[in-house]
Amino acid sequence: MTKLFHWYASLGLATKQFIYLFIVTLLLVQVLAWRNLHEAESLLQNQVIRDAELLVSRTNQYIDASLDNVENMLLLLSTRADLLEDGNEDAAVETLRKFAGINNSIARTLYMIRADGQVFASSQVVYDIMGNPRLSQLYELALMNYGAINVSEPYDSPMSGRTLAYVLPIADATNKVKGVVVAELNLDLLTERIAPMIYQSYILFTKEGSVINRLDSRDKLLPFQTASYPPTLEESFRGQLVGLKVGVSGIEGDSLNPLVAVKSTKNRLGWTLAAFIEEDYFYQDLQKLNNNYRTASIVWIIMLLLSAYLLSRSFTHPIRRFVEKMDRLNDLQVVAKLPVTRRDEIGRLTQSYNAMLERIQSLLQKTKSAEEQKKEYELKMLRSQIAPHFLYNTLACISSLAKQQRIDEVRDTIRSLVKLLSFSFDKQSEYVTLAEELEGLRMYMHIQQVRYGDQYQFRIDINPDLLQYRILKLTLQPLVENALFHGLTPNHGGLIVVKGGLENGILRLYVRDNGIGIAREKRGSLLQDQDGGRRSVYRFTGIGLRNVHERIRIHHGETYGLRIGSAEGTGTVVRVDMPVLTESDEQLGIW
Repeated sequence: MTKLFHWYASLGLATKQFIYLFIVTLLLVQVLAWRNLHEAESLLQNQVIRDAELLVSRTNQYIDASLDNVENMLLLLSTRADLLEDGNEDAAVETLRKFAGINNSIARTLYMIRADGQVFASSQVVYDIMGNPRLSQLYELALMNYGAINVSEPYDSPMSGRTLAYVLPIADATNKVKGVVVAELNLDLLTERIAPMIYQSYILFTKEGSVINRLDSRDKLLPFQTASYPPTLEESFRGQLVGLKVGVSGIEGDSLNPLVAVKSTKNRLGWTLAAFIEEDYFYQDLQKLNNNYRTASIVWIIMLLLSAYLLSRSFTHPIRRFVEKMDRLNDLQVVAKLPVTRRDEIGRLTQSYNAMLERIQSLLQKTKSAEEQKKEYELKMLRSQIAPHFLYNTLACISSLAKQQRIDEVRDTIRSLVKLLSFSFDKQSEYVTLAEELEGLRMYMHIQQVRYGDQYQFRIDINPDLLQYRILKLTLQPLVENALFHGLTPNHGGLIVVKGGLENGILRLYVRDNGIGIAREKRGSLLQDQDGGRRSVYRFTGIGLRNVHERIRIHHGETYGLRIGSAEGTGTVVRVDMPVLTESDEQLGIW
């Protein structure tokens, strides 16, 4: 030991650094490598499980989105009480056929059932031959919760195969029930769309344990009852499904290896999605990870040997201090300059570093200022576009009344216009209460009804509890104006209804008209800026909708804005999503 100590003491400084760095770093790397290997295994397992949970969650969201399409279709059909009148049988069948043919949803067969029992179907000829004994039960189901969409349990239909039905009453203007609209879902199509999103096997089931998707007896992971058709799960396995907790759980399947079940939360219909994966699937890449670590360790030792030798001869203490100070640099907004105490290369490097920090800070300040100015400019431009859009139509109305010598109505219209201008140009706040917005809307519609008479009907159906909440000023007026001039005017009259409610903590307002609707190829471009920011030469082809949409998104984020649903010949529904805001929220500026 003494000889070894004397031998080490006789070595040069560079050699001592080399030996010290190599031995210490090698031990440290080995310890870290062993620890990181085990942490990587755990992280990989957890990551795959999280990915599976995310995949199941997104699949559940996709199912909700597919069901939204069916619900929107039923809502549109529920407004067509005229199709159930005597003499409109052919029109009813043709309307159902068009909806079933062009609507990109999972609805397979559509029915309208009149109160007298007569049935219209999207495939009328097939229905006349095969019939559907479930329709009477579905009719009663629709009337159990009047005004809301009800959903049946899965059943076998001669028209749609394995299915379940959405039902909704159809009422006329006096709220008298004229019949029921029914949509049978194409569960086979839903299965085909969901299957590519899941790793291996899955089951979509109701809260009672009824399986919704079609099962495949060739699936080796799930246990099926012997000699059963269609394939039916074993009762013991179904009992385990209902008892599974939300998230990741172990479960016994039909395979030799245990299964990992990833169970989602229930959607709004009470359905639950469970994905099943063999445990070996989660860990099949871990062996590759172990091999990669062994290879990386050998390569790392060789590189470490060379690096330690080079570092021992080239690194100096001042450079290490310089690097340490740069590594501690986190916030470029508040940076202390490094002291320049040397006149050699290290000193010149320190000066260059300080100059670089000054330039970066200057550029960051300029960039931040430019972004703030850009956002303010966009808000001002959007506000300036919406006000002239409204004023143009109002002045056109006054001009028409004056030409007709309707002096009293001109006076009333000008009075309403003055109130509206006072409301719209008030600069105290960007926000008003929903009650104030609706009052401005009533004044606007008063002007239009003075001009056009009773051929245009307008109704507000909003819970008084919502009137206290605050929304962006002039949010609803452009939507009602668009519905009036583009939906009802070509149809020589009609009805505009404004509704609202709270859904999942979001204030949702609906502007619905029963006008001519919007062509499918045109609907997708209404909220897109396809003209590079220039004002559209088509005065009433969506600029008002786009401006309202962009204004909401700039104030509140990408989650909020407008959604448009429409069908030609039926009408249009525009949904406005806004956060729930109160006067105290506005004063605190928390959005």
